[in-house]
Amino acid sequence: MNSAKLVDRYLARLIAVPLAASMVIAAMLLLLEKMLNLFDFVAQEGGPVSVVWRMLANLIPEYLSLGIPIGLMLGILLAFRRLAVSSELDVLLATGFSYRRLLRVPYFYAIGLALLNLLIVGFLSPYSRYAYEGLRYELRTGALGSSIKVGEFTHLGKDMTLRVERSEDSGRALSGIFVMAERDGGRKLAVTAEHGRFMATDDPNTIILRLRNGSLVHDQPSFSAPRVLTFANHDLPIDLPKEEAFRMRGDKNAEMTIPELAVSGHTDTVDKKTRRKSRAEMHFRLTEVAMMLLLPLLGVALAVPPKRSSSAVGVFLSVVMIVAYYKVNEYMEALGGRGGVSPFFALWVPFALFGALIWWMYRTLAHKPGGQPIGALERQASKIGGVFRRWMKKRNLGASA
Repeated sequence: MNSAKLVDRYLARLIAVPLAASMVIAAMLLLLEKMLNLFDFVAQEGGPVSVVWRMLANLIPEYLSLGIPIGLMLGILLAFRRLAVSSELDVLLATGFSYRRLLRVPYFYAIGLALLNLLIVGFLSPYSRYAYEGLRYELRTGALGSSIKVGEFTHLGKDMTLRVERSEDSGRALSGIFVMAERDGGRKLAVTAEHGRFMATDDPNTIILRLRNGSLVHDQPSFSAPRVLTFANHDLPIDLPKEEAFRMRGDKNAEMTIPELAVSGHTDTVDKKTRRKSRAEMHFRLTEVAMMLLLPLLGVALAVPPKRSSSAVGVFLSVVMIVAYYKVNEYMEALGGRGGVSPFFALWVPFALFGALIWWMYRTLAHKPGGQPIGALERQASKIGGVFRRWMKKRNLGASA
């Protein structure tokens, strides 16, 4: 096996570990933040806790599409930074390897992950987002079947109220039951029972609450006095509220695939505003994927610190640049969707400017003797750090005196 293949394998191993770790950590941090909000939302809607995990599962593609570029960036940057700090990069350059040749493995990763991200943002994420919105809809309408809350009054439809003292068997077996129902014509029904159980019927819109050992009070305007009776068993039908079906997918641009956005953005039967928003969303996704092909150049440019320096300013700057570019893209997408500028130019002009900056940084490092695109930034960071350390030292001395 020749030396070039050995170097390629070595680079592949160096990139793989920080790439996978950064990608997973970035996606998990985003999911953890969302998980807290989802627990609060599901608790307020009275839904089962299991639906939180289903909603988070549907958000994984969306957050993974954000984590993949960050993971690729940090994987390449940390791998080349290790080579630079340990002087292995100098050895490779001295033995005939150029930066262009060393970028072969990073571009294998970049092209593969860009295709994966295109699959996610272009086709998988729209369907998962629609499924997520469907779960939110079901929670809000009660279609997931909110559990009976012990010790609280639960409204079953608009005309019936239920309160229980104990709930077992996932809410199907109840004890200490009170039911208050109002019917047409002013009829009222109050029921207390020791035990009860929900039973299914052939009609999906109706269930039976089978009560045992209780009392029933029936009153209506034609009665001179309410009628009271006791029972050993009594079936109380409960009409479930009828719910409309969830809307079709595609009501929002985030739920449309890239081909669907292209059709929507160039169809005369669609209003002009919708066409602009569809084109802006399409170009936003395409530029996000295309940007990943610039990350190997950026990673190498920011990975190599000046000689006799071990500062990690490049790592910090890489994350700042990616996040800043993403925020600029979000703003330009909104601007293009509103019609202030063409969606194509709104998204691709910032991409071209970002690409030109990255290309300049890479050219400075790779083709200019002694070129360091972040050298000035490293020096300024070192000066600021020195000033801060001296200020802290003086403060500590003043406090001890």
